[in-house]
Amino acid sequence: MPHSTPSTPAATITSLDEKLTDADATGPASFLQEHDLTADNLPYWLVNVPRSQWTTECPSFLRDQPPKNIRCLSTPDENYKRQDWELVQEIVRTNRIDRFQRVPSDLRKYLEYTAKLKAQYGSVMRFVVKERLRWGDGDTNDLKPRGGLFESDDDICILYNDWPYGIDTDIIHLVVWTKFELPDDPVTGELTAEARDAIEQYVQRTFCSRVASDSVVWFKNWKSLKSVHAVEHFHVMLYQPDMAFVAEITRGDAPLIDQV
Repeated sequence: MPHSTPSTPAATITSLDEKLTDADATGPASFLQEHDLTADNLPYWLVNVPRSQWTTECPSFLRDQPPKNIRCLSTPDENYKRQDWELVQEIVRTNRIDRFQRVPSDLRKYLEYTAKLKAQYGSVMRFVVKERLRWGDGDTNDLKPRGGLFESDDDICILYNDWPYGIDTDIIHLVVWTKFELPDDPVTGELTAEARDAIEQYVQRTFCSRVASDSVVWFKNWKSLKSVHAVEHFHVMLYQPDMAFVAEITRGDAPLIDQV
């Protein structure tokens, strides 16, 4: 089982450090293999990290992580297998959205970056609204819709997922942000029939008019899995789309992961 404790004795790091050579400094994953070590022997916050950046204590942004994240962070990138289109379709079809995960080093970057955003902006939501959606400062009036579900283009913004899941690189992961609510059934927690039908119609005319229908999936995250709770959104994944179409529909957007 991967380590789940937030810190480890300095002696442990020292012992590992003594086994390293300068050549190991930038290749922790290779180091693990060459020295017959596994993630079980190395604290999860050191996996996929250059030796020059190793710390005795767990960074604050990686503390108190759920078991799923710790398992992911404990995995060397080279051992991670990206989820292919067939598996993505199955995950969406069975509504097992919790099976999506990020490439281990991407998850680390995501957690570090969002921690910085919260410190600078007060919340990830305020950053998204102000810097990504350009919908004002995140005040209630800024997010007031002009119409009902998908009635006004001003209430909708399509962007890349800034921190996409660890899926096949042929899959483009987009997020459709809306100022209007996409209501859930209070009993089941699922989208209401009206909301699901409205999303399906929107996806059909917006994406399936330019991408084969069997190369398009969409889903709305469970509330427990949302990273941005205050702004409504759902996810769209496109398999091998025309990138000119993607540039057109996102207005030339680029994900943050490619910029940091």
